[in-house]
Amino acid sequence: MKNFQAGHLVDQGYYRSFQPNPINRAWQVEDMALIQLLGQADRALGKLDMYSEYIPNIDLFIHLHVVKEATQSSKIEGTQTNMEEALQEKEDIALDKRDDWEEVQNYVAAMNQAIARLQTLPWSARLIRETHKVLLQGVRGKHKQPGEFRQSQNWIGGASISDAVFVPPAHTSIAELIGDIELFVHNDAQHFPELLKIALVHYQFETIHPFLDGNGRVGRLLITLYLVDKGLLQRPVLYLSDFFERNRSLYYDNLTRVREKNDLLQWFKFFLVGIVETAKSGIVTFDHILKLQKEVDARIQALGSRAANAQKIMHYLYQRPLLDAAKAGAIAGISPASAYKLIADLERLDILKEITGGKRGKMYAFSAYLDLFKSPGTNE
Repeated sequence: MKNFQAGHLVDQGYYRSFQPNPINRAWQVEDMALIQLLGQADRALGKLDMYSEYIPNIDLFIHLHVVKEATQSSKIEGTQTNMEEALQEKEDIALDKRDDWEEVQNYVAAMNQAIARLQTLPWSARLIRETHKVLLQGVRGKHKQPGEFRQSQNWIGGASISDAVFVPPAHTSIAELIGDIELFVHNDAQHFPELLKIALVHYQFETIHPFLDGNGRVGRLLITLYLVDKGLLQRPVLYLSDFFERNRSLYYDNLTRVREKNDLLQWFKFFLVGIVETAKSGIVTFDHILKLQKEVDARIQALGSRAANAQKIMHYLYQRPLLDAAKAGAIAGISPASAYKLIADLERLDILKEITGGKRGKMYAFSAYLDLFKSPGTNE
């Protein structure tokens, strides 16, 4: 990587765009510190993957992983929806917050659909476009060609293209550049460690900026898709947006450093640190989930004949840890009066907490579980 050249500037008249060099070529890793860090990342990811294989009903918990990813990835782009809001119904969201809420819901839908599509469609330009279409459907970017690579020039930062912080390549080269990424992803003839491969793909995708809107969210989403597609993860349980959000300045600085100083090594190190930290955090979260599940199951046994209905409620809460009495009644198949009584039981057992503070339209949260997914020291 010593002779790596990220690309060059192209004079477009009153501005200059950045033309990245192709990445589908032979690569060599020579830096010992990077090789050591790569080993740590491989082990951490492997441990997380193995751990997730032994968790009963892991699909119950994956939904909240996706919701956290959606809120954090969207937050990097300026969206303010938090996890509690993301779990609520649209009619419960204040009008001035609904645009943000809808963008987060689209991210969840895009991730879920893309993971499902991997059963029949490999990591590809087609998958990228399909995912982008879901992401922008019916939200603020809906007029910016959802599901289609851009047909005009875009830019990042600045009031106009002439004072932009960064101008991606001209739209006429997007098909070729994305094609190059696709060839690189599926190039088994040239060995390159998979984690470095997706780190390079993410950098290149963000540099190409192939869509008019949603590039950052799609680019981060593609990391998890790659890990699943390549078999590094059996289930989608690792998401890097929380790490990128907590280190937002470093995230952007390291991407920029590749383009301006050809320093790919620093970006690789930053990315691998994110893998290590996120994988370790994921294992801790799963540990806490299993411990909490055991404690809750023990408490619920005290409800006697109502324990079975309480278990139905808990099964729902592990996927969406927020509900009201009407939802509880529908889940358990019981009358409104019985639903209120069951909720009161779960409050008494310190499982549910009322979070709205009103007399009507009360909402209850499985707070102990929800808190496991929040970043340390934040309300997200």
